[in-house]
Amino acid sequence: MSTTAVTSHAKSVQIRSATAADAGSVFELLKQLGTEYAPDRAAFGATFEHAVDDKATTLMLVAEQPEAGVVGYAFATIAHLLHTNGSSAQLQELVVDSTVQSSGIGTRLVEAVEAVCLERGVRQLTVPSRGSADFFERIGYRSTADFLKRVFE
Repeated sequence: MSTTAVTSHAKSVQIRSATAADAGSVFELLKQLGTEYAPDRAAFGATFEHAVDDKATTLMLVAEQPEAGVVGYAFATIAHLLHTNGSSAQLQELVVDSTVQSSGIGTRLVEAVEAVCLERGVRQLTVPSRGSADFFERIGYRSTADFLKRVFE
């Protein structure tokens, strides 16, 4: 892909808050995330509705191209933490359609999440990302901790 093509993908993208109408597009992108959980449409519907409607504890943005529709999304959660002296956000999911990856859209989404976090007075943004650590390090994030988890079934 040429440099011009890469630049034009990112510049032609509009980053905006997700709406209920974006659910189908976001669900299709979710399938590309590649996690150990298979996307379940019913469970997704309730969670997506919450992510779009609850502006106090969630942030859901989409990247949309005029010709292709929604080509990416970012989903973050926001919580009040004692050790941060205020709100902290965690970027839970970042997905860019495989057909336009490496074109700057992911970076634009992260920058938009950062801007909204600053507007909301969030004091830190963390990213629990083992698979894409190189991407986040390239855009200024640094590794500070390991995350451990237990899955409840």
